[in-house]
Amino acid sequence: MLSDNDVRNLENLCKENRKNILKMVYNAQSGHIGGAMSAVELLTVLYHKCMNVCPKWTDDPNFNNRDRFVLSKGHASSVLYSVLSQLGYFPEDELMTFRIFGSRLQGHPMPDCPGIEVATGSLGQGLSIACGIAMGLRLDKNPAHVFCLMGDGELQEGSVWEAFMHCAHEKLNNIIAIIDRNRLQIDGCTEVVKSLDKLDEKLKAFNWDVIKINGHDIKAVYEAIEKAEKAEKPVAIIADTVKGKGVSFMENNAGWHGKAPNKEEFAHAMAELE
Repeated sequence: MLSDNDVRNLENLCKENRKNILKMVYNAQSGHIGGAMSAVELLTVLYHKCMNVCPKWTDDPNFNNRDRFVLSKGHASSVLYSVLSQLGYFPEDELMTFRIFGSRLQGHPMPDCPGIEVATGSLGQGLSIACGIAMGLRLDKNPAHVFCLMGDGELQEGSVWEAFMHCAHEKLNNIIAIIDRNRLQIDGCTEVVKSLDKLDEKLKAFNWDVIKINGHDIKAVYEAIEKAEKAEKPVAIIADTVKGKGVSFMENNAGWHGKAPNKEEFAHAMAELE
């Protein structure tokens, strides 16, 4: 269980992550703010309280038993980089090299960056990669879990459902899919582009356990992940979120899927996060 102090600390980390996302995208004048902001609580709680992480990376004697994370929605890399810097995978000042040529912090994650397992960003592929990793861990009798954060827009791709089907077929109880259900994608509302509801019933029909939560409720996120880790079959956590969460003029606005703020917008957004 999380204490009230734990929740306060995580709230402060979330605020720091939102500020970092804004700074990174503003500095690069390129990036994806909306879907990074919606995933802040999900990744902050996952990395700081639930996953077995190895900040020292290959120097850690428990490296092989680390939990694995796949950012299927790779365009939201800024939130992942911010969280990794908090945990000491690389210096915080390196965040300002985001999307700069030659940086380890590219627009989509690359494995030459400490803490990144695989290159991602071709939407609809992450769960297949996570499935393969989970199968490998089971063959090695490795107790680690694999977490895959997915955008809801990418669930419109057929490859995702092949992966859902295969995970269930293989009875992979070491894989947890977290779906950032902010209901917006680059072309607008997911339900207008290609309807996903009722998503929970679809996933249950594919023989997955399903947990639905408010993706901005820190305790709910923690409890869902803790429950999912004890399940006997694959688990999908459907996290209802708000795209652009934390900045009023970005919230629920598909226009902020992939653009950088100007000087005035940046100042306004940072002021709201104080």
